[in-house]
Amino acid sequence: MLKLTKKADYGLMALKYLAEHPETPALSAKDVADAYGIPAQLLAKILQRLTKVGLLRSHAGMNGGYALSRDARQISAFEVIHAIDGPLFITSCFKGEKSCDLTPSCTIKEPLARVNETIAGVLKSISIQDLAEQEHAAGKAHDAQGLVSLTL
Repeated sequence: MLKLTKKADYGLMALKYLAEHPETPALSAKDVADAYGIPAQLLAKILQRLTKVGLLRSHAGMNGGYALSRDARQISAFEVIHAIDGPLFITSCFKGEKSCDLTPSCTIKEPLARVNETIAGVLKSISIQDLAEQEHAAGKAHDAQGLVSLTL
């Protein structure tokens, strides 16, 4: 089963929250953690990581906190997940590690590569703004079900 890590979930939730509060120049990790019941220390580490890769800006000081580094429409779910979890692979043979003993007779590597590319494409098409606009995101997800086809 393909599943996001809790850290990736928390990262997406945090960016969604920041996108929903554009009027606030910066929100603290505690503000976001309290809104969702996320462990504040873990979220702070995730937000630091997202700042390091350039998805967030951090502001020090009494009114400091975090803000999106660019418009929420320009940040994809894929970028957030990649920043936190690294490259997306649905099977270990795509990690570039030691070749599998079954490579010469494998009949699923290429079809699974296409599945992997399709999943990455869908995640790249979902912006943080889409997540913030719940009704819009729900409609887009419904529409995407009819548009995404996996040809194996």
